[in-house]
Amino acid sequence: MVDISGGSVIVTGGAGGFGGATAKRLAGLGAKVVLADVADERGEALAAEIGNGAVYVHTDIMSEDSIVAAVETAVGLGPLRAAVVAHGGPPPPDKGGRTIGKDGSRVSMAHFTHMISVFLNSAYCVSSVAAEAMAKNEPLKDNQRGVIINTASIAGFEGQPGQVPYGAAKGGIIAMALNLARDLAPAGIRSMAIAPGTFLTFAYAMMGDGKAKEMFGPLVLNPKRMGEPDEYAMLAQQIVENDFLNGTTIRLDAGQRF
Repeated sequence: MVDISGGSVIVTGGAGGFGGATAKRLAGLGAKVVLADVADERGEALAAEIGNGAVYVHTDIMSEDSIVAAVETAVGLGPLRAAVVAHGGPPPPDKGGRTIGKDGSRVSMAHFTHMISVFLNSAYCVSSVAAEAMAKNEPLKDNQRGVIINTASIAGFEGQPGQVPYGAAKGGIIAMALNLARDLAPAGIRSMAIAPGTFLTFAYAMMGDGKAKEMFGPLVLNPKRMGEPDEYAMLAQQIVENDFLNGTTIRLDAGQRF
């Protein structure tokens, strides 16, 4: 078990649904949490609510320097024991959709590249920068120094029409979970990924909680509702606490299959 009490945790997308819920749970284990996000007002308010030394750091996940600065802030609070990658990113430069749309035009390379950069490249950057810091920690029991949790999606397994760029990025996260675990095993660092189904995060809530639940809840097998961010956070906490969770992606989708 990685004891994160007295250590630090970084959560990218820390002001969002998944990130915020996870930050609260990990702070409850005694960690000092860095909320890395661009939602300044929400992030600062959440850090104040969490307490226990939690801080908000404005972090552009498209910038390696910005990610490095956020990780350095975490290390300044205590040994970095966990990194949770739960961020979204800026909107793409143009419309997506099916690879060839009804008008006969294709999804641009700019759109595809943007989605890979937001959801895969940035996740690798956070993972590698965090791992570099964790590798310098004094080991805990069983030579454990830290754990990295990335966020995939069931779209990485079963992408739908119009999801080629997003599905490719999330498929990369799924592939990265085991490869990272193998690379980082000598340093005592675990790597896991969570693949959520349909959850009521801020992206969906923007269309109105009631409308989102009515539209997407029936798609879920059982229970017939959207997931709550704290259900993601519960799993993230278990991954942090359970040393035998390593090198794989866990679906968190209530049996949903597209």
